[in-house]
Amino acid sequence: MPTAAAPGGDGVDEAVTIGVSVHVPEPYGSRVQDARAGHGDPQARSIPTHVTLLPPTETRTGLLPGIERHLRAVAAGQRPFRMLLQGSGTFRPVSPVVFIRVEEGAQECRVLEAEVRSGPLARELAFPYHPHVTVAHGLPEPALDAAYERTKGFRAVFEVAEFVLSTFGPDAVWRPWTAFRFGGA
Repeated sequence: MPTAAAPGGDGVDEAVTIGVSVHVPEPYGSRVQDARAGHGDPQARSIPTHVTLLPPTETRTGLLPGIERHLRAVAAGQRPFRMLLQGSGTFRPVSPVVFIRVEEGAQECRVLEAEVRSGPLARELAFPYHPHVTVAHGLPEPALDAAYERTKGFRAVFEVAEFVLSTFGPDAVWRPWTAFRFGGA
């Protein structure tokens, strides 16, 4: 993914919302999006399937080059790791979210999240960091219950060798902006 002019901008230092995540590869990513859509989640097709490392964060387009340097340095110090996604979990009653658990690779995600959310991306979180893959969010309780039951048997294993900086567009769609390969990849 190229690094070019600021997303959606004309070079003016405007506000942009970014996020950093580990993307779930195919065929698993599409399977999770299909499941989200099947549960009635309106965000199903606007968010690539991922494990968040930096939640939606507003910044300025003029700061993106420094943010990219920071993320490149974080990635350079990482080695690929195996991720196992398996079974369902929920944040209810605190938050109306059903997710797939990160059974293997969670500790590596915690390390990555702490390093990503430092320097120019330092910020407080509303909740403690918990790596997961969302499959239903903000839906009625019966839909969340169904998502939880249907996700129990989900299993995916893959190697993580990069993370992705994405931008949130005016059309409410998250788009990959730049991928950062790990130094040991």
